[in-house]
Amino acid sequence: MFDQIHAEEYRRNGYIVAHRLFSEAEVEDLKEHYMRLRAAGTYAGDFAGVDPKSEDPLKRYPRMIHMHRWDGKSLDWLIEPRLRDSMRTLLGDDPYAVQTMLYFKPPGARGQALHQDQYYLRVQPGTCMATWLALDRCDEENGCMQIVPGSQDLPVLCTEKADITVSFTDVTVPVPEGMEVLPLVMEPGDVLFFNGSLIHGSYPNKSRDRFRRVLIGHYIVGEAEKVAEFYHPVLRMDGAEVKLGVSTRGGPCGVWMEKDGRPVVEMTEVALSGQRGPSHE
Repeated sequence: MFDQIHAEEYRRNGYIVAHRLFSEAEVEDLKEHYMRLRAAGTYAGDFAGVDPKSEDPLKRYPRMIHMHRWDGKSLDWLIEPRLRDSMRTLLGDDPYAVQTMLYFKPPGARGQALHQDQYYLRVQPGTCMATWLALDRCDEENGCMQIVPGSQDLPVLCTEKADITVSFTDVTVPVPEGMEVLPLVMEPGDVLFFNGSLIHGSYPNKSRDRFRRVLIGHYIVGEAEKVAEFYHPVLRMDGAEVKLGVSTRGGPCGVWMEKDGRPVVEMTEVALSGQRGPSHE
């Protein structure tokens, strides 16, 4: 479990990994559970649609979203005490829980272009946090998480068009010179905790026969008063519902400019557009 040294590391880098937070047996149970659910049919949140005969791997195995709203095992995981206690140490208080997601990422599947989760959740005040449980070994061959350390201190950046031949989403954010994109190799049972403004994403799964399955929880800080409508109802970490306001679209975003020979972010009043709730990893 984490202590204050880990909390300082999290504040400095915007992310931290808890190695083997879940056991091999727990991981296998979760993996089998979601493969059974995926094989059984479609559910609310299957926005990509399920087509077993499609040439697109993400149509054959589309991500699952908000499973905790209809699946007890997903709800139990979302408010799991180990996750709650870890986030309490990192954040200083219990967060609110707002979303579960399961990414299957089969061989040949596209990744997701670099982005910030806060672009979608629009938490006010404060930001969101993700917990990212590896159900398979995640490495560069099968499209592991890529992160930009230190980017958690940036505002929400204005988006650009992404290359949809390698990303299933069509927007991305630019990374300035001097900031490094790093791969995070993770083992089954490892959990990545990361700040909602941290720039992150992943590349395609280039392996021949390996999935890169991850179970994800999205949370918002305990002092939050609003979150985007897609993430309601909001839950306390005991599973009880709490009433928060709905944040709307729009507002300024940051663009990179060069000033005195170095990159800086300047805010523009160009409104953030159409942040589609489910499209983030």
